Amino acid sequence: MRVLVVEDHDEVSELVCRALEKDGHRVTRAASVAEADNRLFHDEHDAVVLDLGLPDGHGVAWCRRVRSDGVRLPILILTAQSSVATRVAGLDAGADDFLAKPFAVAELRARVRALGRRGPLQRPSELQSGSLHLDFSARRARVDGNEVPLTAREWSIIELLTSRGGRVVNRSDITETLWGEANEAAAASLEVLIGRIRKKLGTGFIRTVRGEGYASG
Repeated sequence: MRVLVVEDHDEVSELVCRALEKDGHRVTRAASVAEADNRLFHDEHDAVVLDLGLPDGHGVAWCRRVRSDGVRLPILILTAQSSVATRVAGLDAGADDFLAKPFAVAELRARVRALGRRGPLQRPSELQSGSLHLDFSARRARVDGNEVPLTAREWSIIELLTSRGGRVVNRSDITETLWGEANEAAAASLEVLIGRIRKKLGTGFIRTVRGEGYASG
């Protein structure tokens, strides 16, 4: 897998690159937003490992911009800015996963492997299913022509499931991607939010695969 590592700290960048190269990945480095743009749009990559505190911009803003430009590569945020608010901002900007510094190298390698299994996002710009219409660009949902309010976290779940094209997404993958960890509290929150989404958009929109996870209907 070809991985772009966007990190301005030399020691951390070297550690990440060595770890990923041990797994056989081909790694490209960037130490700034400008360099990340140049690398991303001139070379082919399969995933991005992204720091947030870059010398010429913030990683969240960069992530949001490249998503709006149509970039669908999986993005893992790797940063010392590990507050819940920062984590939510990164995921809402379009990141797929979040790992706080300091980190275990084995976990970093595992998370990048998981990103590779997911592949690039294939989320459509709009989705029409019966009376349901979803506009992902504007984040607007309508049922029978009436707009339905959805929270940012509900949108994140919907986007993750629809990006998999009907394939089942394991509960642990969903909670690790959107909550940053797979524990009982995150699993309970996920079940509540799935119930709310079904109530708002219809029971057939998300199907449960017993013992595995969820898929878009």
